[in-house]
Amino acid sequence: MINAVILAAGESKRMGKPKPLLKFNDKTFLEQIISVLKSSDIDTITVVLGAHAETIRQSIDLSETNVVINNNYKKGQLSSLIAALQNIPDDTEAILLCLVDHPFITKDLINSIVAGFKKTASPIIVPVFNKQRGHPTLFAKSLFHELLNAPEDQGARYVLYSNEDKVTELETTEPAARISIDTPADYKSHFAQDP
Repeated sequence: MINAVILAAGESKRMGKPKPLLKFNDKTFLEQIISVLKSSDIDTITVVLGAHAETIRQSIDLSETNVVINNNYKKGQLSSLIAALQNIPDDTEAILLCLVDHPFITKDLINSIVAGFKKTASPIIVPVFNKQRGHPTLFAKSLFHELLNAPEDQGARYVLYSNEDKVTELETTEPAARISIDTPADYKSHFAQDP
């Protein structure tokens, strides 16, 4: 089983409003990512909420996902990943780590990562666009222990860099792998309006 984990617990300080609730056409960022994942070869979806959790839950139908509340969200992204790993099904073979500020990811990109994992059994699959690594990244169960014990300030990146021999880079033609919406300027440049 491959479980997509959407990290959506951050305070969105640079954006000035909750990123999961930013508009993506007729959906929110979080709804867009969930709908893409539901149409893909992913088996289950875990959404990690923290800051603004109640507002997000009241605004979005999360009934077809496993919602995990990270009360330690102020400790950063790794705390959300740890909360997810502590609450995923035992038969999870791998997690596909999705960030809520990467709303342009596509079904084709996700399916190519899943297919890459099934074909190679590589512990880490990273999409690469224009010779730059992007998201989402897949981590196999064999690395969950390392993720749970990674340094707080480095998180999943630490596990990635300390296991370079286990990384399969997946070339993609999809710029979505590199598009991150972190600030109002980022949003405006992609959506031609203020967030």
